[in-house]
Amino acid sequence: MPMKTVTRETYAKRIERVVDYLIDHLDGDVDLHRLAEEAFLSPYHFHRVYHGMTGETVAETVRRLRLHRAAVKLISSDIAISRLATEAGYGSVQAFNRAFRDGYGTPPAAYRAKQARSTALQARHPASTLTSEEKSMFAVTFKHMPPHRVVTLRHQGDYMSIGDTFERLSIWAAGQGLMDTAVRYFAIYYDDPAAKPKDALVSEACLAFPVDVKPPEEFRVIDTPSGRCAQLIYKGPYSDLEKPYKWLFGEWLPQSGEEPDDQPCFEEYLNDVRSTAPQDLLTAIYMPLKG
Repeated sequence: MPMKTVTRETYAKRIERVVDYLIDHLDGDVDLHRLAEEAFLSPYHFHRVYHGMTGETVAETVRRLRLHRAAVKLISSDIAISRLATEAGYGSVQAFNRAFRDGYGTPPAAYRAKQARSTALQARHPASTLTSEEKSMFAVTFKHMPPHRVVTLRHQGDYMSIGDTFERLSIWAAGQGLMDTAVRYFAIYYDDPAAKPKDALVSEACLAFPVDVKPPEEFRVIDTPSGRCAQLIYKGPYSDLEKPYKWLFGEWLPQSGEEPDDQPCFEEYLNDVRSTAPQDLLTAIYMPLKG
């Protein structure tokens, strides 16, 4: 095997250790020397290697992961915004408000209030899970999806944390020199999050490459679900993806005359989470249909 390939794979494994460490220590201080130790690299060169392998700086990775975690907690808990600001590493609520608004298009209090209104509406009218404003954002088209051969890494647990699994998968791909190709990002979701505990949910992070790939044993190579699908393209943060799913299954499907096929739903992520503000992220949601 060429030395260049071995070196790249070695660096990828080192950076994967760093990302795993960051995910497990999001509440701690980011210590350059500690991260360099995880990567078995000199502190003088660690940042350049990390940026070259991941496409972002350590500070950008931490900021992105912390803000995503804060967005999920705003929706799923009543934790005080001042505490979320501290958890996200901001010295004041005002600084946290600005950063969150820049990424998510609205301050954290307004983001939480909007979700609370949707929840209250659903409690009063179970068939109506969204406000009229939110419904106007959704449109379903029919699309025949061919199977896409993908390299996958299994994710078990909260769907909102599948990004951690994508980090590992992407770093492996970078170590193979594959991230310079026309990579497509998919995820397959096997369970209804309302029907199982979060820690029992199973999904797969997937990358599709324009070349044949032989991954290590911990990964799988499979085809994505295929055939006739209902497609909904959602613009907004990943933390809000429950909304279009509720509308798709609760309102659109019963009125459509369609029946879901015996295949799981899947998603394709149409822009880069590292360079796109959460409010501008585009997610294509696919529901396989019979017929």
